[in-house]
Amino acid sequence: MMTPVVELEAVSKHYGALKALDELSLSVGDGEVLGLLGHNGAGKSTTMKLLLGIISPTAGQLRVFGQSPTADDAQALRYQLGYLPESVSFYDLMSGHEVLLYFARLKGVGKQQCDELLHRVGLGNAAGRRVKTYSKGMRQRLGLAQALLGEPKLLLLDEPTAGLDPLATREFYQTIDELRRQGTTIILSSHVLAGIEQHIERAVILSNGKLRATGSLDELRRQAQLPLLIHVYGSWPEDSWQDLQSIATVEQITAGQISIQGRLEDKIELIRRVLEHPGISDFEICEPSLEALYSHFSSDQANREMR
Repeated sequence: MMTPVVELEAVSKHYGALKALDELSLSVGDGEVLGLLGHNGAGKSTTMKLLLGIISPTAGQLRVFGQSPTADDAQALRYQLGYLPESVSFYDLMSGHEVLLYFARLKGVGKQQCDELLHRVGLGNAAGRRVKTYSKGMRQRLGLAQALLGEPKLLLLDEPTAGLDPLATREFYQTIDELRRQGTTIILSSHVLAGIEQHIERAVILSNGKLRATGSLDELRRQAQLPLLIHVYGSWPEDSWQDLQSIATVEQITAGQISIQGRLEDKIELIRRVLEHPGISDFEICEPSLEALYSHFSSDQANREMR
């Protein structure tokens, strides 16, 4: 059995009475892309800082590539990590190339990789400009290039698309998909849930430092038991959909559109019955999105804590 790249066992981090992380247990496999989700203060950044060895846990066991990131001999481990913080900050009077070269020297990476990465993130033509002339999105791209130095085996990305325009965001996720195919393990935190939904293999939802839910989208959908929605378009007699009332809720939206809401486990049966009806011109299946799942688990926890 392969050793997980990241393994947390009942890890807590306290700052006085504040429990930034409360007995979090989590395992991340080799080459997995994990979405780390939660509101501000949920524990996402704390988790990343623990993995980087910037801070130490108050309690519990934490291992990255099988060893503690705060151990005396963890320097070699850090060379295998790449990190993009939520707010990137660089020396404004240095050029983008100089900034990347500075970090490359710290990581023992050659100049050629700096040039390649600057072009890869779309900063090739701006490499000689001072960072103070960069937009927020350009600084974010420079931060991504810095995180990719040395071809890290584990990449930690905290709100990586902040400040990026739609085109740059799409290019960023293309890079993520490419890194996943190459076997890089990635932990990705973002508030833009629609953006990361198709690029992660598993999601972890944190709230107030605690683990609320984890699993693939399909697993989270089964846990949440949120309804399936089917929009049907066409022309049919007024009483055409009475046979569905036993397993679903049918709502007339317009003269030529209905909305069918039912259980996920009845999806095949619902689709079969929809296709049997004459007059259908089109239909659309809407399974619960990552955003809906996140809202469900967050609201569910909030309701329990208010009782």
